[in-house]
Amino acid sequence: MDFDKVLALIEAMNREGVEYVTFGAVALNLQGIVRATVDADFFIKATEQNIERLKRALRSVWNDPHIDEITAEDLLGDYPSVRYGPPDETFTIDFLTRLGEMYSYENLPAETIVYQGVPARVVTAAKLYEMKRGTVRPKDWGDALALKEKFGLE
Repeated sequence: MDFDKVLALIEAMNREGVEYVTFGAVALNLQGIVRATVDADFFIKATEQNIERLKRALRSVWNDPHIDEITAEDLLGDYPSVRYGPPDETFTIDFLTRLGEMYSYENLPAETIVYQGVPARVVTAAKLYEMKRGTVRPKDWGDALALKEKFGLE
């Protein structure tokens, strides 16, 4: 994955005032735990205005008419997620407003981590550990163990 492009997106989201929190492997990397990934995951605040700011941020990084296909209805409906595959990139981006009833932008504790001069809103290590430890995916168990060891979590 081209991490510089993900950082460019984060920078654009900051500039446009998008209310977001990154989680998943990008958050692991920003927390100092290196793990390869083929996607970037973001929770975003579930408002039409925020989704429009997100689309402006995406357009500033990629000249892609498909960005217009991202709608507030997609991110505010029953299955509030969108997977976006930027043109000519080898990764995808998942945007969610909630994950079931358990996680949403509003209930995720986050912190700002500055990486290569770019401030990024990142789910806290403790919450990321909680999110990873109870899944069925073996790679998440490894992530949870790495978080537990690095941050002394129980």
